[in-house]
Amino acid sequence: MPQPGSPVNKATLKEQRAAQRAKKLEVFHRQQKRSKRNRLIGITSAIVGGVAVIGLVVTMVVLTPQAPNYAGGDGAAIEGVLTYENGNGHVETGVTYPQTPPTGGEHNPAWLNCGVYDQPVPSENAVHSLEHGAIWVTYDPSMSAAELDALKALMPSDYIVLSPFEGLPSPIVLSAWNAQLQVESTDDPRIEPFFQQYWKSGSAPELGASCSGAIDAPGKVS
Repeated sequence: MPQPGSPVNKATLKEQRAAQRAKKLEVFHRQQKRSKRNRLIGITSAIVGGVAVIGLVVTMVVLTPQAPNYAGGDGAAIEGVLTYENGNGHVETGVTYPQTPPTGGEHNPAWLNCGVYDQPVPSENAVHSLEHGAIWVTYDPSMSAAELDALKALMPSDYIVLSPFEGLPSPIVLSAWNAQLQVESTDDPRIEPFFQQYWKSGSAPELGASCSGAIDAPGKVS
């Protein structure tokens, strides 16, 4: 121990400072390693989580039934399709239509919001939806639940109205603006070509106008 007033040993001071620097450097290196380890753990967790999310999304897409997309049909002639020449105009009163179900003509100023209905819908509003390029799929109310599910599986996700209809000429009738196809069952191979030709296409006077934002009829399911 140096006595007060005695000269300081410079070599001892250098050793102390070197030891302090070495200790600080060791602490710094430990902190660096800890930070690097934490970053690796975070990156690994993020990758694992991302892969899990992607796998979940892919599984949901694969397992969730997808509505058919009929855009881009070739417009080929379809055997049995009936075509008409109905005008269009807005009226506030009821309309007696020449076709069952109607495929055009005068109609209510408010269109029917597209969707699935389990009750008959007002023809005057549904015809307005046809004017916008929608397809109106009507079925006999006595149809079985299994057959109805099969019919729903054939329909696109929008611009479609599905509803029961009394007094149909066949168990299932697909109506577009001034065009109609009558079929006996969902197995009929002409259903898909009809959608391809007339869904959001064909000769609808107001093609592309909205099929939502107007009125819902009683019995709307989705």
